[in-house]
Amino acid sequence: MKKAIIAMSGGVDSSVAACFMVKKGYECIGATMKLYDNEDIGISREKTCCSLDDIEDAGNIARKLGMPYYVFNFKDEFEKKVIDKFVTTYEQGGTPNPCIDCNRFLKFEKLMQRMYELKYDYVVTGHYARIEERDGRFYLKKGLDLSKDQSYVLYSLTQEQLSHTLFPLGEFSKEEIRRIAEQEGFINAKKRDSQDICFVPDGDYAAFIERYTGKTYPEGKFVDINGNELGKHSGIIKYTIGQRKGLGLAAGHPVYVISKNLEENTVTVGSNEDLMTDTLEADSFNWIYEKPDGKIKCAAKTRYNMKEQPCIAHIEGDRVVVKFDSPVRAVTSGQAVVLYDSEYVIGGGTII
Repeated sequence: MKKAIIAMSGGVDSSVAACFMVKKGYECIGATMKLYDNEDIGISREKTCCSLDDIEDAGNIARKLGMPYYVFNFKDEFEKKVIDKFVTTYEQGGTPNPCIDCNRFLKFEKLMQRMYELKYDYVVTGHYARIEERDGRFYLKKGLDLSKDQSYVLYSLTQEQLSHTLFPLGEFSKEEIRRIAEQEGFINAKKRDSQDICFVPDGDYAAFIERYTGKTYPEGKFVDINGNELGKHSGIIKYTIGQRKGLGLAAGHPVYVISKNLEENTVTVGSNEDLMTDTLEADSFNWIYEKPDGKIKCAAKTRYNMKEQPCIAHIEGDRVVVKFDSPVRAVTSGQAVVLYDSEYVIGGGTII
């Protein structure tokens, strides 16, 4: 009998994933990753991802399914690999994606390490994505429900990890999953999806960084693309590329954050057209099966919720230059660019 560790967040997706695996006859255990304590991140709310409420919900579902259930303490690794990187990237002028790092370093590294130690066969998650095995190779594919597809945040998976991972929700829509949860009588069938970064539940990432580091970030200048001063900003970490709201500038027309200069402590603003670019460069690339030679015609997306755009990717040593057929908006350092061939993920890396 095959054995699987189910990564259970307390949400409806991982709960139904667990249900599917039990019904398929796998020997299963449920596991929740304890990633932080609320006092560690300066909040008192319990209703956040990985809170006690989530652990209780996950444990309830595991008991209902007759599975053993464990909470694994990965707090040190989460702080080092996710939170510290999140803070450092903002301080260096980028915009990080901690959900990608959590998948990479926690779910598919630490949890998979635990899988090997326990002599289990698979890690199972509630991601909306698919894995296809063909001729001994493993391919990462989009979920059938494109409105929920999560392949973008999974681009770092290796062949070894794909061979020990199952995504049972990849063929389903979110509506179908909620309906199954209701039919099974799960207490979290109508639980809302988490929209925020788990350790910044109020969305105020700048306040989190200030609490976490104990630092204050000095005021500086807003400037236009010609370098003319337009006003004062309240700390460079508080702004992201493409941001329009909360700038406090009376320009008489919409303005957006175009770039940031750490050395001069300036934030450049401009028009929406100024945000458009047709070229980006990325490093830390992971190729799902093999690294291509030279250049490839494909499609790419630079944000989770955007439609991938046709492009040519030039492989130049450890870096990849992506040239889009048409300009795309608000390409941002620190975010991921993920390459696609139709429904297949080719690979991805970090925009620089």
